[in-house]
Amino acid sequence: MDGITDAAMRALMGELGGFSYAVSEFLRVSVAVLPAKVFRREVPELLSGARTPTGLPVQVQILGGDPDRMAASALAAVRAGANAIDINFGCPAPTVNRNDGGASLLRTPCRIRDVVRAVREAVPTEVPVSAKLRLGWESTDEILVNAPMAVEGGANWLTLHARTRMQSYRPPVDWAMVGRVRQMVQVPVVANGDIWNLEDFRRCREVTGCQHFMIGRAALANPRLPGQIARELGLNSASQLDSADWESLFRRLVKWCDQSPHTVLKLKQWIKLAHLHGDFPWFDRLKTATTLDEFFDLLSEQFLAKVG
Repeated sequence: MDGITDAAMRALMGELGGFSYAVSEFLRVSVAVLPAKVFRREVPELLSGARTPTGLPVQVQILGGDPDRMAASALAAVRAGANAIDINFGCPAPTVNRNDGGASLLRTPCRIRDVVRAVREAVPTEVPVSAKLRLGWESTDEILVNAPMAVEGGANWLTLHARTRMQSYRPPVDWAMVGRVRQMVQVPVVANGDIWNLEDFRRCREVTGCQHFMIGRAALANPRLPGQIARELGLNSASQLDSADWESLFRRLVKWCDQSPHTVLKLKQWIKLAHLHGDFPWFDRLKTATTLDEFFDLLSEQFLAKVG
């Protein structure tokens, strides 16, 4: 989730508990190999064992269509401190797809295999390489070819977003197809897409048969959901922030930010997602804020009005 699931948000999510690991925003490999300094700048957790300050492991995600440049960039990421690499074959953004990245490779299964294989052969064997895919460009049946190609290339696991690229984020998701892929490949499959609440999670688990799950937008719409899912899975997810209100969570995020003018924009991105996909009630009022002080003043006013 480019622009919002940055190092500060990853630190907060690690503090909230529930997640086993996080994936960085994608780093695009286009006309040149990315050097180690770019990875350290964009994924600062690489300077501290590839973990957030709150202890959450972070996997580096790269995106691109040239096997050689992707391989060299993955190796640079490892030398910068990465201990796991994810390859993005799922991003539906038109700009990315027009430039030979993300979901555009779903139309050429052999290239998926070639990119994964090049990365797998470039990095040490102890560094896992995973691939995130959508079910296809136009048809969900495409995943029946693309998933085995990624595995043939050496992917240690697959994350499947249960839509096609043409769907973007429109419903419905096809969890049944994710389950079908899980049965046909010999690596773990991580289910992703439209797990908005515990009922969705339970239905996804039942339909897909998966044991691993990825959520993004839902964790921002309902920050308690990752912990709830973790407990359903029998994982220890105790956190002192389990009962935190919205203001406390926003202030915790600010703590992890660099206090730049962009911090208030990040907060507004968050409340927009929480408004669209959760039950955050004050987006229309808070979206007018231009400074952090104004944001929290307006938020306090809404709390007082609610109590009153």
